[in-house]
Amino acid sequence: MSTTMLPTTLPTNPRRRWTGLAVLVVAVTLVAVDATVLSLAIPSISETLRPSSTQLLWIGDIYSFVLAGLLVSMGALGDRVGRRKLLLTGSAAFGLASLLAAYAPGPGWLILARALLGVAGATIMPATLSLIRTLFPDARERATAIGIWGAGAAAGAALGPVVGGVLLEHFWWGSVFLLNIPVVLLLLVLGVRLLPESKDPNPGRWDVPSVLLSMAGVIGVVYAVKEAAAHGLGRWDVPAAAALGALALTLFVRRQLRLTTPLLDVRLFTDRRFTAAVLSSLTALIGLSGVVFVMSQYLQLVRGYEPLRAGLAELPAFAGAVAGGLLTARLARRAGVRIALTAGLLAMGTGLGLLGWVSQDSGYLVIAVAFLIVGTAEGLVYALAADMALGAAPAAKSGAASAVSETAYELGTALGIALVGSVVGAVYAGALVVPAGTDPAAAAQAGESLGGAVEAAGHLPAQLSGPLLDGARHAFVQGLNLSALLAAGLLLASAGLAWYLLRGRSTSGPAANDAGTDGRSAADEAAAEVHSAA
Repeated sequence: MSTTMLPTTLPTNPRRRWTGLAVLVVAVTLVAVDATVLSLAIPSISETLRPSSTQLLWIGDIYSFVLAGLLVSMGALGDRVGRRKLLLTGSAAFGLASLLAAYAPGPGWLILARALLGVAGATIMPATLSLIRTLFPDARERATAIGIWGAGAAAGAALGPVVGGVLLEHFWWGSVFLLNIPVVLLLLVLGVRLLPESKDPNPGRWDVPSVLLSMAGVIGVVYAVKEAAAHGLGRWDVPAAAALGALALTLFVRRQLRLTTPLLDVRLFTDRRFTAAVLSSLTALIGLSGVVFVMSQYLQLVRGYEPLRAGLAELPAFAGAVAGGLLTARLARRAGVRIALTAGLLAMGTGLGLLGWVSQDSGYLVIAVAFLIVGTAEGLVYALAADMALGAAPAAKSGAASAVSETAYELGTALGIALVGSVVGAVYAGALVVPAGTDPAAAAQAGESLGGAVEAAGHLPAQLSGPLLDGARHAFVQGLNLSALLAAGLLLASAGLAWYLLRGRSTSGPAANDAGTDGRSAADEAAAEVHSAA
């Protein structure tokens, strides 16, 4: 397909392209809000629904686990049925699942609603990124658009705690999910009018066995990691889930190599740029999401901040992420992708390391500086990695490639919460000193979590409640420090790996070597996609 088709098949009017990007930013904001808004509501949910410690972890994790397990399948489905169609259908489902979550009568219902939100979110995320490639076939212009898209994701993550804090000051915890409804309505109205349809002109069939294998593999491995970190390897289901997950992923890869039109072209990982992008996204989100999740509890339960104040205290991280996303294209053009990505990972590791020295009475300035460094670096890494992953794949397969990038993002979010939360929990349980004379039931409740200690202290006499709270907060901060240092080490190791993988590559700017596998330019392929969809 020649590029002469572009004037009639692509939205070449700059205003229409950038307005379409605004709609996609609204969509990614929707998913990002839901990933962070719940962190401040956890104490209220614990008090109202009284979930067990395991149920509480699943309430926080299930959304990202299900989303991660389905992203590859939904990205490939969007390549086949149309990315706009899947985006709008998923958005409507997201709104319905939000209503169910808002009015969940118990922890089991809330876990189910969060899982349904993950299913719907899996249709949204890869579609937004692949539609950017349709709207912006020019590599330099697309790099700027992806930076804005990444900044929108960070802004949504920032909007979640702040608006959630405002709602929690005046309404019940379910109101944080009702926040999604007006965003869904706006997206549906504008998306129909402004977004072009696009899909793979030669998609092949949607291979159901591959879908099932990818879901079983991702969810099985993640479950095993989560449960092993929380309860150790003694439970039979941990090694069983790990083995089944690894087997499913192995069979998935072998099946993709045999299929004429695979669900995911795993040969993309032979491109070192694609591999570096995926691994960088994964490790960056493990560090960021895990530490921010724990810091939300630190701000509320250790420092005594109200939910709104805690949300505002986290703003430097998210404001930095917005700035980092917007600066990505310029920095990559000037310094090169290799230097920019490595520097971002190093800076993020340094910021996380600062949190390893936070104490109960540390000045807020130290926390704000650490948040700002971590957020800015994460915004840079996320946007740059997304552009690298998208540029490494042919345009017709952009949905599946985008899904891999987003899977790394969501998987990193889930693993970060699970692993960092588990480290904090293990250290907390080992370091907690319960005052003599404390009722055994209250002591057991305090041993489960810092939130449990706060609740138990409220029913104890003053001579016991004060020492119990001091001991619980001290133990929690010890766990926070260790988890932050471990996350910092992970990011520093990731920086070294990214530098190694990108050696000798011509990556002086965004989307270097951006062309389809058959030699056509991205513009040629994008034109073919839109023409096919039309």
